[in-house]
Amino acid sequence: MNREFLQLRVMALFAAFMLVVFAAAPAHAERIANRVAVFSGIDKITGRIITFDVYIDETVQFGALQVTPRVCYTRPVTETPKTTSFLEVDEITLDRKIRRIFSGWMFADSPGLNAIEHPVYDIWLKNCKMDSEVAPPS
Repeated sequence: MNREFLQLRVMALFAAFMLVVFAAAPAHAERIANRVAVFSGIDKITGRIITFDVYIDETVQFGALQVTPRVCYTRPVTETPKTTSFLEVDEITLDRKIRRIFSGWMFADSPGLNAIEHPVYDIWLKNCKMDSEVAPPS
């Protein structure tokens, strides 16, 4: 076999390989930007767990913590679930000062990966949705 023929065969095999690789790769759907983030929180002293809705860019107080989601993303129902939210959490200290204790991403499918370390309260992302029974901020 001559060299040109071998080069053509190698290129054809590579092209076929790449076609199989890209055809087998899952298509990435656009993420859905939701208007409401759904959180659960626990008061470790009383053991009380509460689920609460927070509109994007709204601040809601849970105990001594103020929770402000900036975005909340989901995927279409035809995709593997992946719910994420970027949020900021501030603590109101005993001397009434506000101290940022968390600013980052939370993942609903991995609630233990958040970096909120507070001795009394834990907060985790449960879901994102478009609407809430709670009235939107005015």
